[in-house]
Amino acid sequence: MQTPFLVGTSVYLRPLEKEDAPLVQRWLNDPEITRNLLVFRPLSRQAEEEFIANAAKDEHALSLLIVLKDGDRPIGVTGLKDIDFRNRNAEFGIAIGEKECWGQGYGTEAARLMVDHAFATLNLHRVSLRVNENNERGIRSYRRAGFQKEGVLREDYYRDGQYWDMTVMGILKAEWEATTSRLPASPRA
Repeated sequence: MQTPFLVGTSVYLRPLEKEDAPLVQRWLNDPEITRNLLVFRPLSRQAEEEFIANAAKDEHALSLLIVLKDGDRPIGVTGLKDIDFRNRNAEFGIAIGEKECWGQGYGTEAARLMVDHAFATLNLHRVSLRVNENNERGIRSYRRAGFQKEGVLREDYYRDGQYWDMTVMGILKAEWEATTSRLPASPRA
């Protein structure tokens, strides 16, 4: 494992490095991957390198690379943004960039690691996300990670010539505490 930050059963999360920029750039320029993300323009390597450099300094965000433990292979990115330490909340995001890893449970495990970190280490009260209504695989994964549907932002997202509803999901610390006994531990390395 290379500089692990959060370690799960199948994946670990580590800080993004400048050397990861070409890989993330490839993922975030693939229309099939970005179909359910809020990405709407091409990403240059320079822009991704700048994002990585700025993310390392941003106290209100945490951006991490998802890496398979078996083979030490990067497969995606995840993070918390808009971390509000006063109101104790943040917004969660994730993208599995290696398509052959879709549907394998890696995203759910990474989400659980991030939620565990948000509540157990950052002492947040609420973690939320927005997901396109037609991203059924993502919604199932978020539910398995403990997120609940909180509402709908009607026709909030424009893609492929039409407006889509965005589902707002969230998890509260008390809900996470009630489920942690059935979730696998996420020890730090």
